[in-house]
Amino acid sequence: MSHTPHELAEEFPEHVEKMHELKQANAHFAKLSDEYHEVNRAIHRAETNIEPTDDFHMEEMRKNRLRLKDEIYGMLAG
Repeated sequence: MSHTPHELAEEFPEHVEKMHELKQANAHFAKLSDEYHEVNRAIHRAETNIEPTDDFHMEEMRKNRLRLKDEIYGMLAG
């Protein structure tokens, strides 16, 4: 299991500039981005045992992160 944070800039390096622009111009994108970072940090803290959690909660957080990532990518690709 990787304990590497999944930052959006690392996930979509080709869209860094567009992400910055969308965060400024699109409140929904900014909210999605903030929510993604919040969930991503929680997962990273759980994976590194800073804030351990049970397997069910970890799976739910990962599903939520993936859902957010998919929606963010849809806005970037659209």
